[in-house]
Amino acid sequence: MLNKPVWPTKVTGQIKAIWPILALAAGIGLSACKILPTPSAQGSAGDASGFNPDKMVEEIWAAKVIPYLQQKAGPFAEVHALAKTDQAAAGAKYGNPKKQANSPWTFAVRVEGKIVAANTQSRAATMDIDVDGDGKADARVQIGPAMRGTALRDSLDFVQFNDFTNQIDFAQFGKAFNAYADKTVLSKLPREALEGRTVKVLGAYTIEGGQDLPLVTPAEAEIGPKP
Repeated sequence: MLNKPVWPTKVTGQIKAIWPILALAAGIGLSACKILPTPSAQGSAGDASGFNPDKMVEEIWAAKVIPYLQQKAGPFAEVHALAKTDQAAAGAKYGNPKKQANSPWTFAVRVEGKIVAANTQSRAATMDIDVDGDGKADARVQIGPAMRGTALRDSLDFVQFNDFTNQIDFAQFGKAFNAYADKTVLSKLPREALEGRTVKVLGAYTIEGGQDLPLVTPAEAEIGPKP
């Protein structure tokens, strides 16, 4: 039978002496690290500073936003024809002349016509509208609930970037317009058998490169009965 090795008592004593030193070092390391709570995500409902974009949009929607768009908007075919030839002239008449210099033009429009195609399977649902009766789509209207861009905010001449604390607040305010339009108008629209129906929309769109069709964000929308 093999004898078990016997460790010198001197080595054992050294190991015992090391443990308090390691524990002390670990304690010092932990005390040097400050454990901070993870900040909660600030939703669009508001934050600790009192900024509440949803409430702000709700307060101005009926009193300022809709009247402004009704007064400023032109027929889509007319607005888009001018925008393709002279964006500055279209912007002066149908857009926001107080926009930031490096921002694209955004125009207030009325879209009236027939739905020739619809995509309602996606959360970013859309309708393609023929406004001139040739059977081809001239504009694409977002019907949500997910919507791209901030065209409604950007069409308003009484909303300026400098009125906000930072870019994040300004962006949240823009998204709040889309959310309010969805909650009050778009979520109530029919989603089945849309092709062939008539539609009336009051909204805004931004001139952007690479789009198949101008993308209109509605503030008001009405879909006619099935043909």
